[in-house]
Amino acid sequence: MNKYKERISSFLYNMLSLGIVIFLWYLLSNWQNSPYFPKLSEISSAFTSLAQEGDIEGVFLSEHIWASLLRIFAGFGAACIVGIPLGLAMGLWPKLYYRTRSVIEPIRFIPPLAWIPIAIVFMVGFQRYVFLIWLGAFFPILVTTLLSVTRVDPVHVNVAKVFGASRLYIIRKIVLPSVAPDIATGMRVGLGIAWMCILAAEMIGGEMVGVGRLILKYAELLRMSEILVGMMIIGFIGFIMNEIFIMVENYIFRWRSEVSID
Repeated sequence: MNKYKERISSFLYNMLSLGIVIFLWYLLSNWQNSPYFPKLSEISSAFTSLAQEGDIEGVFLSEHIWASLLRIFAGFGAACIVGIPLGLAMGLWPKLYYRTRSVIEPIRFIPPLAWIPIAIVFMVGFQRYVFLIWLGAFFPILVTTLLSVTRVDPVHVNVAKVFGASRLYIIRKIVLPSVAPDIATGMRVGLGIAWMCILAAEMIGGEMVGVGRLILKYAELLRMSEILVGMMIIGFIGFIMNEIFIMVENYIFRWRSEVSID
């Protein structure tokens, strides 16, 4: 019952916070009365127009959203497929990390935007989007996975060794369950960065479809209502994906209350 009340309370506070932001925007936009600070009604009209009539090139809002989602899933999925196994390997065999850190660490600090010229020259179409999003999501997942392995309680490992457990058994029964919550956290961080990279990725892509491309089209025309619609869509979809991720994480790791997020 207490947990249910906490959720209701959290929901009401979130609605209150959202209402305050909307009210402040309403006051400021009416006070400014500027085309560069659109009113809520103008943003709503822009959303309706984009959804029903499409943008200046006739591409509907649903098409932009679907294209961006496909690119996010592909880039983020590739980052998980590569980053998690590589992070586990480097955590289990530290020499692998220490012998390659002179390559990994400098690349980790290069922002994805710096790779845009390389992506333009060497890649085409869908590859560019996946590459840049992969770059943004890969290193948070890799580093979190690597560090989580090093924090596995050695007492559990030593007890298993005393009873004659094999290395494979220790990895499967002790290491993986221990690091899974931290890996999930790294994936959530990577997902957030992936959404941050989608704008840059779609700006350099050849296709005229995608939420980032939608924002760029109207940025060139200085039409703030449509720009804000694109920004809000990215934020809203990212929020929904994060909430779903948290629900799945809480369900899978319900045995470990300290990682649960209510």
